[in-house]
Amino acid sequence: MKLTAGTLADIDTVATPNYDRSKLSCGIVHFGVGGFHRAHQAMYVDALLAQGEAFDWAICGVGVMKSDARMRDVMAEQDCLYTLAVRHADGTWDTRVIGSIIEYLFAPDDPDAVIEKMASPEIRIVSLTVTEGGYNFSATTGEFDETDPGVVADLQPDAVPATTFGLICAALSRRKERGLEPFTIMSCDNIQENGHIARSSFTTFARLKDPALAEWIEAKCAFPNSMVDRITPATSPELIDEVAERFGIEDQWPVPTEPFTQWVLEDHFTLGRPPFQDAGVQVVDEVAPYELMKLRLLNASHQALCYFGYLCGYRLVHEVVQDPAFAAFLLAYMDDEATPTLLPVPGVDLAEYKHTLIERFANPEIRDNVSRLCAESSDRIPKWLLPVIRRQLELDGPITLSAAIVASWARYDEAIDEEGEPIEIVDRLKATLVPLALRNRTDPTAFIRNQDVFGDLADDERFVAEYVAALNSLHANGARATLQNLIA
Repeated sequence: MKLTAGTLADIDTVATPNYDRSKLSCGIVHFGVGGFHRAHQAMYVDALLAQGEAFDWAICGVGVMKSDARMRDVMAEQDCLYTLAVRHADGTWDTRVIGSIIEYLFAPDDPDAVIEKMASPEIRIVSLTVTEGGYNFSATTGEFDETDPGVVADLQPDAVPATTFGLICAALSRRKERGLEPFTIMSCDNIQENGHIARSSFTTFARLKDPALAEWIEAKCAFPNSMVDRITPATSPELIDEVAERFGIEDQWPVPTEPFTQWVLEDHFTLGRPPFQDAGVQVVDEVAPYELMKLRLLNASHQALCYFGYLCGYRLVHEVVQDPAFAAFLLAYMDDEATPTLLPVPGVDLAEYKHTLIERFANPEIRDNVSRLCAESSDRIPKWLLPVIRRQLELDGPITLSAAIVASWARYDEAIDEEGEPIEIVDRLKATLVPLALRNRTDPTAFIRNQDVFGDLADDERFVAEYVAALNSLHANGARATLQNLIA
């Protein structure tokens, strides 16, 4: 049967909301309703609702990109309901219908409706999963890109806001005019110090638009840092079919995910928050140690496995990590190069955490695509891996494996695999990076001389030597032999 509010009472194959959704009201507006948000933040809010808490903290989702039109349509047809399939390595699933999202607005349809929603007193948190690139700042300089076409358009005096920055700042402006306190802006993206980055990006935009608004935001608005973690692959047609076959539910956009989930959140909010701790969120005073651990161990390890894995012929993540050579490579990177750059992490056994990561990556039920991890590398590598290299250079520590990961990215961006087959590069800097990568054999440092991505790393002789050695080996010996040599 179709998944809608009207059919919920007839579904007996999976758990469904045990609370009355008609009694919920929105306290959160969320930008970027993708798989991760629905497997993570929306799941945590759903857990609170199931416990009889947070009935005034339901979620209104917002789509800004043209590609979000499909989510608008699915949300409308399914009354914002969806199934979350937690897939265990032994083949069992824990599946439930999530009901914490009760409204969805598509900004291109009606920007003012989005602005007015956020300007209403009941909205106390605006949260974001807009990807690493969604904050419009340079990973090398940290500066907001004022030349971005969307930003330029939104800064025009009579512009109808179209970007996340324009929409949120317009809502904050209305709240300021109405004498309302600002909502908290809560980033849930994989960026170190994501709250600080969000503060910088939004206040910079506001200063360009309305300096008085920027002063008000800086004085009154909260931007908590957070660390989020749950592997959530893209929804495949096969998953949609399997949900229908297993459970008799016609869900146009179910969400697959792993059993593990973690959210570490700084307790800094202007107008309160849901009792997230009651749903298992770690609410802390200082997030930095946890986010460094996650970004440099989990996220950077994804980059460590994806390019080498793709060049070796693997297309699914679990197949890569079930290869003993890759498991050894990942552990060596984490132990020897990433871990020395971390801060002490209260309450975490790092050795256990790293082995748990390997187990998570190797879960065959997740069926995550290697190509997904290879996408948008110019946003990911500078934020997750290059800080490890820079810190190890400061410490005079080992960088051989990290430099080889960068080299594997450069080889991947040549857009031809070892069998001569084309590779589809998905990256906002594709037009710049692929031509540089095609010069790898004749000008082996061309790729890393791109200062927008690498800053001044190409000036470091030790990094360049390690990088060129790995790149030459990838060309001469191939990915498999290079990997074997690195772990020998």
